[in-house]
Amino acid sequence: MNKYLKQLVQLSTIDQEIDDFGPRIEKIERALKVALEAKTEAQGKLDELSAQVKEAQLKKSQHELHLAELSDKIKDIAKKTAAIKSEKEQKALGLEEEICKEQCDFSNEEIARLDKVIDSKESYLEEARTTLEAAIQKVEDAKTAIASSMEAVDKERASIYAKKEQLVGEMSQKILTFYEKIRKWAKNTAVVPVRKQACYGCFMRVNDKTYAAVLKSEDIVTCPHCGRILYKEADTAEA
Repeated sequence: MNKYLKQLVQLSTIDQEIDDFGPRIEKIERALKVALEAKTEAQGKLDELSAQVKEAQLKKSQHELHLAELSDKIKDIAKKTAAIKSEKEQKALGLEEEICKEQCDFSNEEIARLDKVIDSKESYLEEARTTLEAAIQKVEDAKTAIASSMEAVDKERASIYAKKEQLVGEMSQKILTFYEKIRKWAKNTAVVPVRKQACYGCFMRVNDKTYAAVLKSEDIVTCPHCGRILYKEADTAEA
């Protein structure tokens, strides 16, 4: 294999390693994404329950206030009853008092119901707080794990970039430009091996002349079908 072709194979391998960092980093960050989603969900549940408890407490307070008002009204009716002079006034006050007592009964029933709702929601609130605390801890654990993993990845990436920089510095600018032109559309398949007389980029069979040139590895040969750079793998036993 001539020097330039060897450099192209090495450069293609390095570029593939560099591009592989993207999916690797996404995989590392996925755990944090999942943990953050769980935290958001737990926080939303806690906020929803808290709002329901506050709403029930507000309604309870309103009923308690209404009871106090009704109590004052019943006392006022009792005072007026002592001073009534006609049967008509007595009936009117009696009806008013009856309505007040019915409203008192309703408010007492609502307060009792709301107390049960609040007690029930409070137990769920405690569970929601525990779930949120666990979710927050998972987020922190994920951040720690990511920091450790990313440190290792950054070191590896820096090493590979340094290797690429050195290789590019040794390469012919003309050959490098040719490679980059193909890589724009072929991505990590700009340089591919030939196996069983087929290009492993487009998987089309190459003619005998092209195949023979690839096996000799004296020149840079491109696939007549797709234009990718072809090379013979070191362990190829075909001749």
